[in-house]
Amino acid sequence: MTGYEHIEHTFAPVYDADSLVLILGTLPSVKSRENHFYYGHKQNRFWKVMADLCGEPVPETIEEKKKMLLAHHIAVWDVIQSCDIKGSSDSSIRNVEPTDIRRILAESQITRIYANGNKAGELYRKYQLPLTGIEATGLPSTSPANAAWRLESLCEVWRETIVLL
Repeated sequence: MTGYEHIEHTFAPVYDADSLVLILGTLPSVKSRENHFYYGHKQNRFWKVMADLCGEPVPETIEEKKKMLLAHHIAVWDVIQSCDIKGSSDSSIRNVEPTDIRRILAESQITRIYANGNKAGELYRKYQLPLTGIEATGLPSTSPANAAWRLESLCEVWRETIVLL
């Protein structure tokens, strides 16, 4: 298993009792782990897509990001609690221990779950769906590795798919 590192998810999900929508990634990237918050790589388009979806300026600080999400009843977490991975490569993920999203579901009003990218969707179906019984809608990944999608196209698909109240 050369190049693999065992990663533990170290930061809390973002949600509150009023959250209606849950967006799940796989697990924090190397840059996100360094920054101690979700989607921390400068080239990841998640925060630009969220700002577009919410009709707000792109948040800069962790507090601004949390405030925007919660103001629009959006929760964010990941499917994986721990795993072995090479760098930030989702395709290298092995030995998955899933997060327990049932706590978030019990403590919020979440009725819709979205997966940020194919791997998050695949892992959700394998590990989470049997526990939650709630299907997750897959969305194109905001990762810089998903270079086939331009920002405008990502925003359009996410806007058409996620309906905020």
